[in-house]
Amino acid sequence: MNIILEVEKPLLELEDKIKELKEVNLTGKIDLTNEIEALEKKADILKKSIYENLSPWDKVLMSRHPLRPNCLDYIKTIFTDFFELHGDRLFGDDPSMICGFAKLEERTVAVVGQQKGKDTKENIARNFGMVNPEGYRKSARVMNMAAKFGFPIITFVDTPGAYPGLEAEERGQFEAIARNILLMSQLPVPIITIIIGEGGSGGALAIAVGDKILMPENSIYSVISPEGCASILWRDSSKAAQAAAALALTAPDLLKLGIIDEIIPEPMGGAHADSEAVFITVKNIIIRHLKELSKLSHSKLLNSRYEKYRKMGVFSEAEN
Repeated sequence: MNIILEVEKPLLELEDKIKELKEVNLTGKIDLTNEIEALEKKADILKKSIYENLSPWDKVLMSRHPLRPNCLDYIKTIFTDFFELHGDRLFGDDPSMICGFAKLEERTVAVVGQQKGKDTKENIARNFGMVNPEGYRKSARVMNMAAKFGFPIITFVDTPGAYPGLEAEERGQFEAIARNILLMSQLPVPIITIIIGEGGSGGALAIAVGDKILMPENSIYSVISPEGCASILWRDSSKAAQAAAALALTAPDLLKLGIIDEIIPEPMGGAHADSEAVFITVKNIIIRHLKELSKLSHSKLLNSRYEKYRKMGVFSEAEN
């Protein structure tokens, strides 16, 4: 599957031209080496210009790219001996929430994450990463087990939001999300959260109350989707790009606001351009933060987490 974003089209056209010239050059009828080298330099400059100047809306589209690494991709590459657990012991299992235990080097950790698919069939099976109440209750069950045995918790956020269907509301969607937030604020073990794609609304926050919140540079994290925001403010979802710019949903915006703790660099072209490099970077960063958090006592860890979230949203009004 080769998905091209609008912002990438000029680069694709130039790369196609280079490919054509190389094919002609191979015939030996004409020497196009100089022309090819000139176009390759132009392509390098254009590529850097495109990916270093993505708009907030471009980053929204990048975060939703179907080839972007998903939760299971990270789990299979970063951890070993992953053992998945199923069911919330109340209603059923939710395939859009992945939960279990694994080894990070020699240390046992709990792993929780939202799972999207890479094609339509997978997305339908995973409900497009939109979690039902049983998914949040399953994650709460696993996180409680982790706290009981003193295992750190690693969460991977990638959802447009919690599933808004009638059945989900009847089974207590809002209560499940609220209870998860309360639970995570009180667990006496290190919690590291990575926003690997979309972090949408309370559906994301329900597994994102971490001691450290990390974001790859082309991920987004927002109280509402740009389309939803545009529909509410202007009654026009086509103004989603305008809403994205106003929502401050990119990693640099959120780091400046103190919502996240670190931006994880991505390869030129996005995480899907070189997934292996991203996995190595994320693994090393998780290990580094885990070592720091593990030095804290339970009381200091909880106090630090409490202070972290109390500071969010603080502002001062300038005098007229």
